[in-house]
Amino acid sequence: MLFYILLIAIVLFALAFRFYGRFLEREFSVNNDNKTPSHSDYDGIDRVPAPKAVLLGHHFSSIAGAGPIVGPIIAAVAFGWLPALIWIVLGSIFIGGVHDFSSLMASIRHKARSIAEIAREHMSPLAYKLFLSFIWLTLVYVLTVFTDLTATTFVEDGGVATSSMLFIVLAIGFGIFLYRLKIPLLWSSLVFVPLMFLATWIGHIIPLNAEAVSSFTGADAAKFWSVLLIVYAFIASTTPVWILLQPRDYLSSYLLYASVLGGFVGILFGGYTVQYTAFAGWYAPALGALFPVLFITVACGACSGFHAVVASGTSSKQLDQEKDARPISYGAMLIEGVVAVIALSTVAMLPNGDPLAGKVPLVIYGTGIGNFFATLGIPHKLGFSFGLLALSTFILTTLDTATRLGRYIFEEFFNLKGTSTRYLSTLATLFMPLVFVLITLKDVHGNPLPVWKAIWPVFGATNQLLAGLTLLVILVWLKKTGRKTFYVIGPMIFMNVMTVWALIQLIMQYRLTTIGAIAMVLFVLAAILMVEAVRTLRRVF
Repeated sequence: MLFYILLIAIVLFALAFRFYGRFLEREFSVNNDNKTPSHSDYDGIDRVPAPKAVLLGHHFSSIAGAGPIVGPIIAAVAFGWLPALIWIVLGSIFIGGVHDFSSLMASIRHKARSIAEIAREHMSPLAYKLFLSFIWLTLVYVLTVFTDLTATTFVEDGGVATSSMLFIVLAIGFGIFLYRLKIPLLWSSLVFVPLMFLATWIGHIIPLNAEAVSSFTGADAAKFWSVLLIVYAFIASTTPVWILLQPRDYLSSYLLYASVLGGFVGILFGGYTVQYTAFAGWYAPALGALFPVLFITVACGACSGFHAVVASGTSSKQLDQEKDARPISYGAMLIEGVVAVIALSTVAMLPNGDPLAGKVPLVIYGTGIGNFFATLGIPHKLGFSFGLLALSTFILTTLDTATRLGRYIFEEFFNLKGTSTRYLSTLATLFMPLVFVLITLKDVHGNPLPVWKAIWPVFGATNQLLAGLTLLVILVWLKKTGRKTFYVIGPMIFMNVMTVWALIQLIMQYRLTTIGAIAMVLFVLAAILMVEAVRTLRRVF
């Protein structure tokens, strides 16, 4: 049965890409005769046209991160696998895919400007400033959660840490081959993709274990890795995209493609059955009620506001031609849906009461991928490391992209100009994540929590609310330009209702704690933005 669940999801995604994706193309009048900003405003640093395969790798790697893996596993353990599966499939096709595609096209049609700038043009200057603030805060939470998750992964498996370091070196070499030595993409790929998989094996042989790291540095391994990751994000996000961002994202996409393929084949031939509870109830003590918690827990696997920031922040500046938009935005969202279903399968295959269900999502996912790969004759330990490496590599990609986007937003908000300002704006964006990963956060009962676990509810609510607000801005733009809006209105209402509901619950639960204060600020920003949008729509209608 596990195989049929995955097969049905893939078939539905393929049909959606073929038919609903083309419907969206028609609605946005996609045409390759329209020159994209990567050509019309080429600058050699951020606005650089990329081959479709390379940009798909960048976009997919950037939007994936830990979201389509951690969220579905948390939700499946809490509520059962069926509610999460329904949300992943329907959300990816009719909400997340529409959100991602329309965000990219809106940015392309506004000279690769951000969603916030589109809000200023079609709503008001106040909406512009509020939207910038909301996006920047979202990126701060993304950086905080993913930095801590990556550090946790490195501590859990030292081989992943080794492979990740080697992978960064390979990505730089690939960029030099492709963009400076002008070696064709095919030949460069034939050299560096196998080297990337070799790095996985080397990491397995020479792991940077947590004990060795602590002994060498004299610091807690998790804290050390967190600080080092912040430093990496600073360096990676201030260099030209061709040096690290584009080549690393392209190479890293092969890791997740391989994990998806390995998961599919493992499920096909492994004979795994569905044993975990399909529906565990409407309320989970650790999370709360299914409505609205499910829809902020499973974020990137179904819909994510961060995708709009990536689409309008980096991908729109690298899109070579308009026809590439459907596979790069809508297609990447559906691939991410497949990743989420595979992550969900690692829970669905567990017997009820299995102690593994109580472990952190990273261990559940790594164990599941190790089982799937074992079907192919690959040692379970190596498969476990590969699963964690694929996950950590995508998180590293998200760290780089999120920091770069945070830099854009900070510069835009304060109207900073000049090359040197990117260092100041990057430092400002990374300051709060650095503080969060170095302090100890606690739950409502005063018990210490891992940073990622403490921030995840706020991250999920912020991320999903950003998606709802983005759809609201796109609705205003479509209405003002005389286009149809029916395919945007439903997703916009649903996302805003669910996420505002979740924020209210967080405020009531955490009150005047750090998490509660953050939720209050987000709620106020969202409320003002919605008022601004309603005022604009009243004038349009």
